[in-house]
Amino acid sequence: MTREQIGFICLLVLNTLVAVIYIFWNVIRKKKGYMLRAIIILLCPVVGICFFLLSQIWYRLFFRIPVDLEDVIFSKERIKAVMHAEEERERNMVPLEEAVEVTDEKGLRELMMNVARGDIRETLPAIALALGSEDTETAHYAASVLQDVLSDFRINVGKLRNLVEEGGPDMPVYAGQLIDYMDQILRQRVFTDMEQRDYVDIMDEICEIYYDECPDRMVSSQFEAVSMRLLEIGDFDNCKKWCYRASFNYPNTLSTFTCLLKLYFASGQKRQFFDTIEELKQSSVVIDHETLERIRFFSKEQV
Repeated sequence: MTREQIGFICLLVLNTLVAVIYIFWNVIRKKKGYMLRAIIILLCPVVGICFFLLSQIWYRLFFRIPVDLEDVIFSKERIKAVMHAEEERERNMVPLEEAVEVTDEKGLRELMMNVARGDIRETLPAIALALGSEDTETAHYAASVLQDVLSDFRINVGKLRNLVEEGGPDMPVYAGQLIDYMDQILRQRVFTDMEQRDYVDIMDEICEIYYDECPDRMVSSQFEAVSMRLLEIGDFDNCKKWCYRASFNYPNTLSTFTCLLKLYFASGQKRQFFDTIEELKQSSVVIDHETLERIRFFSKEQV
């Protein structure tokens, strides 16, 4: 065996020994990701070792220098970005109900497809309006979508209602979910009057169970939801019950005052209506523009 061959074999043995030592060293230190480096060292004698040695030297010389942050300013001031209105796009935007009435046959089909891609539970009135379309395909599609949503609603209400009536530690969770879910559909008034009344009565029952078991967990929006749904079907007595409960649990909340005002206006109780307005003025509740306009309108009608 020549001297060159002996030297080459010694180099391979030494390289293999380095790779084995490297593996054991990383196993002891419980490091990860070392096997790929060990394979490179094993398959590329000298070159692999030199590559990793040079990379470590390069890293220590140029990348471990502390970053100078002296000139960097971390400001806590928040910058409010001003986005210019898309005037052309906004000029072309109309309420969905109006679009259903004025869109041509082809555009109406595309509109219904776009509506169905989103959360159709928030656009049920427009879908119901499309049932009267002269385009039979659009009317059929609207009827199919509406039927699916309402069928799911009936099934889900039945399941959650059973869970609430069974009680148990998770009852408040199911009750809160059911109230919010029912309000999302019932406030759009897509059922017949009789079925709407039946489901509002169920909502009233669920709220009663929820309120009896844990009144502190019932939020103001749920008081408002059941109050308004009862007011819509003309159940003034139960509506007043929930309005008074909201007034007790959330006395300084705008929704509490608006529910009372709507109740007193609808039931013709003028004195209570103006007393509530005066109470609202004396409170610390901030009145938004919409509520203020509603109060002005109601006040003119009551005079």
